[in-house]
Amino acid sequence: MAKETGTFADKGRDSLHTVMIVEDDVHIGAFLLEAITEETPYHALLAANGAEALDTLQHLRPSLLILDYHLPGIDGLELYDRIHAMPEMEHVPAIMMSARLPHHELERRTIVGIHKPFDLDDFLQTIKNLLE
Repeated sequence: MAKETGTFADKGRDSLHTVMIVEDDVHIGAFLLEAITEETPYHALLAANGAEALDTLQHLRPSLLILDYHLPGIDGLELYDRIHAMPEMEHVPAIMMSARLPHHELERRTIVGIHKPFDLDDFLQTIKNLLE
């Protein structure tokens, strides 16, 4: 089960906007979870891989996906395709992160690409822009 930052009522969080992070690097995942929790009004949760993310989506519908490109098992693009094949998830925007991104594939799917390492302020602004 994905790690969550708390209840929707915590810190006045906007329950309409939940950000799902799928990141297999424990340190990066914890950093992203904390940054979103501390610096935005959004609820955030973390899945360590694609299978965990797909399992979580059985009972939760996030407003935004943040996907690592290099995930164990299925990569971020395949995970995005599986998630967007779900009728209730087909319009959910996504950010994909990696040091090396497949730009042509991201453009084809209208995924926002962010290169690692990234500027935290730019990352948080991108989240805000996609959710507003």
